[in-house]
Amino acid sequence: QVQLEESGGGLVQAGGSVRLSCAAAGRTFSNYHMGWFRQAPGKEREFVAVISWGGGSTYYADFVKGRFTISRDNAKDTVYLQMKSLKPEDTAVYYCAAAKREYGFRPRQYDYWGQGTQVTVSS
Repeated sequence: QVQLEESGGGLVQAGGSVRLSCAAAGRTFSNYHMGWFRQAPGKEREFVAVISWGGGSTYYADFVKGRFTISRDNAKDTVYLQMKSLKPEDTAVYYCAAAKREYGFRPRQYDYWGQGTQVTVSS
């Protein structure tokens, strides 16, 4: 079992920046690929970014390329999502997730999920 807890969300103006953190507890963090997803009201959960076990590989959704950066610190059992140049359409609940086997962008590929943190971008 892996417990995930996101933090760092809040209200930010368009064009601003926010860094989300996701702290893991339980199993060995470095054994898991880590992803970020988001869900806006009335919409399905969508992939944002993923980082491999050791941090050597990352992949992003097209709509965040160049604006968001995923990183991890395995010594701290934490994954981060640095978001800049935020837009109102980035408003959503952001979730981190852990995948034991698959490095992917589909929610079903992930084994554990956090409770989410709200990010609201005002125009």
